[in-house]
Amino acid sequence: MGLCLFIIMPEKIPAEEKFTYKVQNVVATVITEIKEKIDLKIIAREYSDVEYNPERFPGLVMRIFKPRATGLIFSTGKMVITGMKSPKEAPSVVNQIITRVSNCSIKIENPIITIQNFVVSGDIKCRIDLNKATIVMDNVMYEPEVFPGLIYRMKDPKSVLLLFSTGKVVCTGIKDKKTVQAVFEKLYNVVREYGIDIDPLKLEEYRSFEEEMQFL
Repeated sequence: MGLCLFIIMPEKIPAEEKFTYKVQNVVATVITEIKEKIDLKIIAREYSDVEYNPERFPGLVMRIFKPRATGLIFSTGKMVITGMKSPKEAPSVVNQIITRVSNCSIKIENPIITIQNFVVSGDIKCRIDLNKATIVMDNVMYEPEVFPGLIYRMKDPKSVLLLFSTGKVVCTGIKDKKTVQAVFEKLYNVVREYGIDIDPLKLEEYRSFEEEMQFL
């Protein structure tokens, strides 16, 4: 009689049950071709809804409302675009800015758009022992008397994360959405591998410990 072996594979947890995240801001830089430096005062005189105060900041601020974004325009023809929710919005935002600038008889051509940064908020769905994290993890900084979050510099994928005891996360330094998914997947595993996640059954015990530590 042959021997039958049954191997039970661990159930794979769907990503949406392990963590959630949302892109809050996409930042892009733009390089354009110009024949001479842009006189930002001309644009400021033409549009009442732009902001230009060279004594405080060298760039002109122009807001685009659909899709919602803010453009910082410099006399060199360079721009910084912030406030977008997706990289796909960048061409539309840049084209609208160039159109408005061109209406001032200022010629700008051949914009090259580069996505520089994603700012992402998320939740890894567990509480985190930040004090323990500072002991067992590398590349972290935690000064609760200055800021309530722990700074974790993940090397691969390269990113900077702010971790809060509630399990909430803010992630920066990523340049594409695929990497965002990889960062949260790795963070989920790191938190549990280092044992800095707090068992819900021990949450009250952890809160009591936190209260006691405040008196030391």
